[in-house]
Amino acid sequence: MSWILALLVLSVLIFFHEFGHYSAAKFFGVYVEVFSIGFGKKLASFRWLNTQWQISAIPLGGYVKMKGQDDLDPSAISNDNDSYNSKKPWQRIIILLAGPLANFVLAWFFLYAIALGGPKTLSPIIGQVVKNSPAHIAGLQKGDIVRKVNGESIQEWNELSDTIKSSIHSVTFEIERNHTLLSVIVTPRVTQTHNIFKETIYQPMVGIAPSGDFHTLELTPISAVSYASRETYNSSLMIFQSVQKLLTGIVPAKEVGGVVSIAKITADAAEYGWMSLLFFSALISVNLGVLNLLPIPALDGGHIMFNLYEMIRRKAPSEAVITQLTIGGWVLLLGLMSLGLYNDITRLMQ
Repeated sequence: MSWILALLVLSVLIFFHEFGHYSAAKFFGVYVEVFSIGFGKKLASFRWLNTQWQISAIPLGGYVKMKGQDDLDPSAISNDNDSYNSKKPWQRIIILLAGPLANFVLAWFFLYAIALGGPKTLSPIIGQVVKNSPAHIAGLQKGDIVRKVNGESIQEWNELSDTIKSSIHSVTFEIERNHTLLSVIVTPRVTQTHNIFKETIYQPMVGIAPSGDFHTLELTPISAVSYASRETYNSSLMIFQSVQKLLTGIVPAKEVGGVVSIAKITADAAEYGWMSLLFFSALISVNLGVLNLLPIPALDGGHIMFNLYEMIRRKAPSEAVITQLTIGGWVLLLGLMSLGLYNDITRLMQ
């Protein structure tokens, strides 16, 4: 069942990605020959709006085949008016950006639905105060409920944490203790710690930890817009940083996961309810958007780089260069997919 659910989630996300390309291509008058979910042998198809819509045997991606554009044969070009190649570079870039953009938009709608459903969030309740820390010296205590920070009302622990991390001066806490409101001024101290990538960093800290209590955020349709936008941005930034850390060796290659990991996490998320499943789906959607923007030939980002080159140099790269770089891009992508599958199998055997 987990495999079916994972493939269903992936198929929906891939469909929206490819539909973004399809919609932009049709807008600019490009003839779309094939819209495929999956690669390889065609399993089922039908013809609609002058395009062949199909499901293929390998459900690990998809593609929109436009007239005059073929990743497997970069030399297969056409100069007809309804060809991808006949369009101006900026138009091609919009067509290429439309796929990742569709993933970001879909993720935003998932997160907006979560926001309207009342997401759970870590409460701003102090659960621990480190001895001799700035918080301890200022008089903060376990069980204090933080209502405001620097005059701004807060509802989540993350809001409190973010304010402290960005502070270089004193921070004013308005806390509730025994049903009484108190104002406490704390001066953060730059302290050595570790981030989510286990890197050693230095940042302002006051020496408090959350209690671990959660509460439901009650968001209006208007405030849900801000929540969904913030979470989409934070998820995109986290994935971008993860890719950067992976490429620089800070995140080990053994952390790369494949379709088996996706299936397992999807199944686990489904067990916790529709909100968890939607949140995980939003993360995968953002992941697809970010990864497809990487400047790797065979990905949208690689094609965007080719078109930017054409815009700057006033001429397209040679077919030989495009072919060689595209082959290299496919080798890299297949290598990453193989690494992810190897890591998945290794985890299952442990």
